[in-house]
Amino acid sequence: MRVLLTGGCGFIGSHTVRLALERGNLESLVNIDSLTYSGQPMNLLDVEPDSRYSFVHGSINDSALISSIVSDENIDVIIHLAAESHVDRSIGSFSEFVRTNVDGTRVLLEAVSERHNSGKDIHFVHISTDEVYGSLEPNDPPFIETTPLGPMNPYAATKAASDMMVQAFVNTHGISAVITRCSNNYGPNQFPEKLIPLMTLNALAGDSLPVYGDGLQIRDWIHVSDHARGILSAMDGLREEAFPTGEIFNFGANKELSNIEIVETIVKLTGASVDQIEHVRDRPGHDRRYAMGFDKAHSILGWAPVVDWDEGIRSTVNWYSENVEWVESTINGAYREWVDHHYGGS
Repeated sequence: MRVLLTGGCGFIGSHTVRLALERGNLESLVNIDSLTYSGQPMNLLDVEPDSRYSFVHGSINDSALISSIVSDENIDVIIHLAAESHVDRSIGSFSEFVRTNVDGTRVLLEAVSERHNSGKDIHFVHISTDEVYGSLEPNDPPFIETTPLGPMNPYAATKAASDMMVQAFVNTHGISAVITRCSNNYGPNQFPEKLIPLMTLNALAGDSLPVYGDGLQIRDWIHVSDHARGILSAMDGLREEAFPTGEIFNFGANKELSNIEIVETIVKLTGASVDQIEHVRDRPGHDRRYAMGFDKAHSILGWAPVVDWDEGIRSTVNWYSENVEWVESTINGAYREWVDHHYGGS
């Protein structure tokens, strides 16, 4: 198995790289990452000595580069994780999300279809998000794979567009592909603009804890290691033809929590004060609730989440307090400027 993984220096990508390298049937893994603000090379320092692993600093929008990697490395699996993924940033600046999430996916799909037309198939594993489904009402059942798409923010719209392109290439060109959609991830190495690392680091520093609106927005929280297992399970099923090409699999953890519950938990774990919690103006078009049904992944892939929330959040908070070098290298001037601008000096 010769894998090209996009966005491997990011949060979910780095955990997926590390898990893939534990496999005996892996001949090589090429990680391509453009190292934008959230790409952190330190995430994979421990795997650099592995002769099967190689890193390419480049963009998925570079079609010549993608074609050369696919050809030179004789790639037979692409795991596509590279994406602009923060909703807040998509509200303020949409063009980069279209360029990366939509056009970057197009470049990869064209490389896959060219290979397919030459008689050399590449299995394409496309990582999407629960946000493409839109928002749930309080008593609605969780999203399932046949839930109609209803993206409600610019980021989600670009991911829904890329999902539809994958399905179009399956239908038109007959490529081998699977789409996975997952609920909110947490765990070590997550870039500190996301809720859990942001609140953890602010709590530890004695800073304010900015909570959007009333804080009652609900998300289904899954540990990143469970998501990485799901991605590789979907890859295995696609390679083994355990399901038809073009299938979709949801991953979740059946752990619905409101944002304010998350923040209060972090306050307790860090010994911070509830007085640090500050309710700020809500995000425009903020989806109220997400929840993911994963019966299909369990029945076909044999996948289920295994990390207990209480242990997972405790170990995650501890990781940020113990890995000062990683935190300091990540929270650079540009990041702080963004946080200060976005949260009004928080």
